[in-house]
Amino acid sequence: MPQKYYVVWAGRKTGVFDNWPAAQASVDQFAGAKYKAFPSRAEAEQAFRDGAGVHIVRRIGEPRNLKKAERSAAHVAHRSEVSIYCDGACEPNPGNAGSGVVVYRDGQLAELWYGLYNPQGTNNTAELNALHEALRIAEAELKNGFSVEICSDSQYAINCISVWAAGWEKKGWAKKDGEIKNLDLIQDGYAIYQRIKDEDFTLTHVAAHVGTEGNELADRMAMYAALSKTREFKRYDATMNIETLLKMQRG
Repeated sequence: MPQKYYVVWAGRKTGVFDNWPAAQASVDQFAGAKYKAFPSRAEAEQAFRDGAGVHIVRRIGEPRNLKKAERSAAHVAHRSEVSIYCDGACEPNPGNAGSGVVVYRDGQLAELWYGLYNPQGTNNTAELNALHEALRIAEAELKNGFSVEICSDSQYAINCISVWAAGWEKKGWAKKDGEIKNLDLIQDGYAIYQRIKDEDFTLTHVAAHVGTEGNELADRMAMYAALSKTREFKRYDATMNIETLLKMQRG
């Protein structure tokens, strides 16, 4: 495999790294981490001097495996990256539930989505709804040739789609200790995941409420959906001012 060099603009340590484990140690679970891989040291050093504003990559959270992590970080310069954050909210739980999705393109906030209100929802149904909508957006972006990462703070939703569903499917969508809750949502999300999992796609778990911008904005959209009782999943067309958005009620 050709040598890669990793630039970390924001992390525990910044600079140019000649191996992924060292770079990964600097960015894992670091809120606001920014890094990218380059094919030569010269390009990496120039990129570090240029700054993240020119070569921005948002990568927050622990990759599922090394191969995926290296592939996710090693984007060629002419391709755009799409980062999608999704979250669900329910107040109380169970009760008024809503889902939110945030889309970044080239590291810049591009779209906000909210809706899927359920007056008798749960936090888990809201999270699965949000992930399902994120997967739908991801599939469309992948078809357009972009690399995509989905970030969710729900380990439950991620496991349902990417870990447990395969086993449940082999057993006829059943498990030994009873029914599979939220089965329809899981099957819908799993169908999309199966189509895109081997493409330039990463599904990442991120910590909730640690200041990660995308995660916080997705939370605000989910709460907005629950409070406004918006059943349709629709694009948020009001202010895109991040400071103002973050002042909205949180989940």
